[in-house]
Amino acid sequence: MGRLTGGDPSLLRRINSAVVLHALRGADAPTLTDLTRITGLSRPTVEGVVEGLMEGGLVVEAAPEEGEARRQGRPARRFRFRAEAGHLLGIEIGPHRVAALLSGLDGRIIGAGSREVSETASEDERLDRVRTVVADVLRRAGVARSNLRAVGVGTPGIVEADGTVRLGTALPGWTGLALGERLRRSFKCPVIVENDANAAAVAEHWKGAATDSDDIVFVLAGLSPGAGSLIGGRLHRGFGGAAGEIGALHLLGRGVTPEHLLSTTDEPLHPLDEQAVAEVFALARKGDARAEAAVERFIQRLVHDVAALVLAIDPELVVVGGWAAGLDGVLQPLREELARFCLRPPRVVLSLLGEAAVGTGALRLALDHVEEQLFAVDGTVTARR
Repeated sequence: MGRLTGGDPSLLRRINSAVVLHALRGADAPTLTDLTRITGLSRPTVEGVVEGLMEGGLVVEAAPEEGEARRQGRPARRFRFRAEAGHLLGIEIGPHRVAALLSGLDGRIIGAGSREVSETASEDERLDRVRTVVADVLRRAGVARSNLRAVGVGTPGIVEADGTVRLGTALPGWTGLALGERLRRSFKCPVIVENDANAAAVAEHWKGAATDSDDIVFVLAGLSPGAGSLIGGRLHRGFGGAAGEIGALHLLGRGVTPEHLLSTTDEPLHPLDEQAVAEVFALARKGDARAEAAVERFIQRLVHDVAALVLAIDPELVVVGGWAAGLDGVLQPLREELARFCLRPPRVVLSLLGEAAVGTGALRLALDHVEEQLFAVDGTVTARR
């Protein structure tokens, strides 16, 4: 479509269409009279827009409400947004598992699935596992792959705008992987790839612990912590997508690696994985002195890294997620350290979404992409959620 100008009648039609569609999606089977009241548009305009949306398959006439059919005269026509007119996928690709969430165009989840994957799996093996999970979720939900409108993906690493992982040390073969391009071969719709912590931040703002806050930091607490942040309700990726990589702070003159931080001996902890770390925390709870010291070092590193980000962004809220969030003793030290280091300490809470945060955020990113198409008018008018 050519660029719209202020005097172009097609611009007005698209604005009206976006306004009516947004009203339809937010209302429960409204009538034309309801839509006229909600949108402030004239009845003939609303009627024309609704007919056009019905022709496009996004709107369908709904059944009369209970009691209307028994009244004398023809009941008022009611309409509903067809969430089933398209579907969305949110995919998490992690070190130990891959997962997928399926929704309609309203973002309501209608299918889910996950499978474990080895931490040492190659990129091909990991992507094969993704395809298997997706195929299983679509099959069980009875949704054709061709009905997907967009796919969101959350993955560890610094992700460029085209979906290429510029740096990804958590997964073998991930650095330099054209992940977006590889996944687009499996789908005939847009694929949006994002860093996992960024996706989780989006999820917590959508359906989790940060629904009432627009300035947040989500901390994906693990062996090498990462963070995603929203400023004014918008995801902050940074110039090259590397915003929030607090796990790299130890390289700036603080060279103690996680392997040494969590060691209960004079040797680096090996293998350095979640099970090994959980064992260190378990020993600390039993009173093992060296394990207690290791846990203290780990928590102090985490809170100092988070404090650096909080000082830079000044968020209202810090949400802690990731596997380390389930370990005892993380939340209170983080609150205390942020109170000590920060001029205005933020609230600190645990994630409400748990291990579903990354996949949920990926689904929201897919929904955002579709909403831009449905509700935006040449970047000029965007319906509010």
